[in-house]
Order: sequence, then C-alpha cells, then structure tokens
Amino acid sequence: MPSHHLPLLLAAYQYKFGRDVEAMARHLIDDIAVGWDELGTDLLDDAPPTLVAALTGGEHWPSRTLDHLITPDGSPPVRMTVTDKTAGELGMEWGYILHPQGIEVISMAHAGAGPLVAWDTDPSAPFSDCPARWPAITTCRTPTTSRATRPPRPAAGAAPTGPRTAARR
Repeated sequence: MPSHHLPLLLAAYQYKFGRDVEAMARHLIDDIAVGWDELGTDLLDDAPPTLVAALTGGEHWPSRTLDHLITPDGSPPVRMTVTDKTAGELGMEWGYILHPQGIEVISMAHAGAGPLVAWDTDPSAPFSDCPARWPAITTCRTPTTSRATRPPRPAAGAAPTGPRTAARR
C-alpha cells in the first residue's frame, strides 16, 4: 500500500542508497532471486532517527525475500512475473516504478500510468492509499524515456509500463 511503501522507498532512496537510483534498483530488483515477501526497516539505514520513528512508530523489522519457497515438483523457484493480466489473480494491488525523476505509483485496479512522486519528496508527507488525497507533490504524467537513456526500472513488486512484468513481492 502506498501509505506504507512510498515513504519507505523515498527514505531508502534519500538515505540508504545516497540518492543513487541505480544502486536502489540493484538492491530491490537485480539482487533478489524470486521476489520480496516484505520490505523492512533495514531500508531506513542511515535515515535520521526522528524520521525512522515517524515512519515506523519505533518498530523495527527486517526485509524478507521469497527465498524460502518450495515448488510442487522440487525445482528451484523462479522470479515471479506480474502482468496486467495476472496482477489480480496474484493479489497485486499496487506497482512502483523507479524513474530517474521519481517513483511512479500505479494502482493495479486502473490501467495506465500513475502519479510520479519526485525523489526529493519528504518521506514523512501524509500519503494515503488514495493518490487523489496526496499533498500537491506529484505530477500526473509519466516521464518520457528517450532511446538513448536506460528505461525506468520497476521497484520491488512493481509492474512496469508497457507490457508490465516485474518481480512479485
């Protein structure tokens, strides 16, 4: 849900990953085998203690990957893929796409692009699970990517634009 994940991802970008979207993408996407079970407060490493307390209520929990899965035939689990067609049956409600300018938040209940939240947005801003109620900190357009630049990278559990596929969390 954006009210939980968006502040966590914004703070992770700003503090843990030192404003390096590529490092964040490697950690959240490339370095996992299957997907995420839960994003934890370890993503808030190096964030100010007051921000961590505001976002977590003082609680701490680790991020957990889906590396404990056992397939029916005993074969190794493979990265789970989410598409527009399979999002509902997999229980996906939201997708997050990492862009150089910010993080796009897509409601799987609605087709198309979601609002883009700039990376420098205060993670303690009041986010609800309804983007229409967010403070005036977003743009409603999806950034364009020229062929010369690297395409945007989906965050954990995200579904990218176009043919939407990504690791399920």
